[in-house]
Amino acid sequence: MASAPAPPPRRVVVCGGGVVGACTAYFLSTHPASPTVPTLIEKSSPACAASGKAGGFLALDWSDSTPALSALARASFGLHHRLAAALDGANAYGFRPVHTLSICLPSQPAEPLSPHPLLPSWVDPSASAAPPRQLGTPDTTAQVHPGLFTKAVLAASGAEVVIGEVERVVVGEGCVVGVAVKGRGVVDADAVVLALGPWSGRFEMVKEVFDVSGLKAHSIVLRPRNPDKITPHCLFLSYQPEPGAKMLDPEVYPRPTGEVYICGMSKDEDVPDDPAAIDGEPDSIAMLHKIAGRVSSQLKTEEGAEVVAEQACYLPCTNDGLPVIGEMPGVKGCYVATGHSCWGILNAPATGAALAELILDGQAKIVDLVPFSPARFLKKKSRRGV
Repeated sequence: MASAPAPPPRRVVVCGGGVVGACTAYFLSTHPASPTVPTLIEKSSPACAASGKAGGFLALDWSDSTPALSALARASFGLHHRLAAALDGANAYGFRPVHTLSICLPSQPAEPLSPHPLLPSWVDPSASAAPPRQLGTPDTTAQVHPGLFTKAVLAASGAEVVIGEVERVVVGEGCVVGVAVKGRGVVDADAVVLALGPWSGRFEMVKEVFDVSGLKAHSIVLRPRNPDKITPHCLFLSYQPEPGAKMLDPEVYPRPTGEVYICGMSKDEDVPDDPAAIDGEPDSIAMLHKIAGRVSSQLKTEEGAEVVAEQACYLPCTNDGLPVIGEMPGVKGCYVATGHSCWGILNAPATGAALAELILDGQAKIVDLVPFSPARFLKKKSRRGV
């Protein structure tokens, strides 16, 4: 007689209060058959790192060249629409469909041109050295305010949020039994999710299987002179500061709040211990201000634009460019979700939903997690003889 399937874990601890941890908590607590409200442990505060400082751009089909990522992105784009309907996303966290354009920014200020019909009125005509190209429509691209989205989803999950530093995962006989929290002892758990972005790599059990590094990305947030004139057009720029210089690919995202987010200027760098102690580099911040002023006189601080934020964050990256989502090899009940790079806000809902299914049902249905399994790195190490 076949044995009955094991009951789903009832004590789930999510480590990390970023967007992936928040979405995992939400889909655990709203699981249709086995709703499980987890405990979420965060070292500093929810959305304090990349999840609060990212752009929040969403795209349906921009990952279609990689089939596994395409499935994740398309599922997640649909979930973003469902979440916005369930959580009043338009008002709660600035969810809205957007137009998306590619613009080649001239190296030197150019003579004003006749505005191209695709160019939004708030973008200076001289900002486009060539006709702009349409990259996305309101059917295929959208945006959220990432920090507000993360906090709204986490609040809706009902998770108990504990501020503390997870030092290690406690394992007994090959199974998770809890997490050790600095100054608090062990928090018991039947399942643990490590969703700490690039800080996931600080755990020994993760380091033994794969590497996750940090890409330092800079951004500024401005409030233009006339926020009501800024239309929902996201801009992907190509810009060469001077002849022979490296091409830059900054991005500009107006938000429904009237603020405009500008990002770019990234570099590989070791991740600091404290996610709340990350500062932008002056040269990178200055370049983003220069680019903003080239795009629109509305974004020039000398003409009245207000500086809301100058900041930096670390995007979690893996060696093969795919996120890592799934159960850790050899440790039953320990799951990981990291390495989403610049698509963490987009892909967090499907990641969280798939993990909730894997933890509570034993198998993910919304998306195939096999391409994202941490076990893939064991095979690569084996081939290298490591």
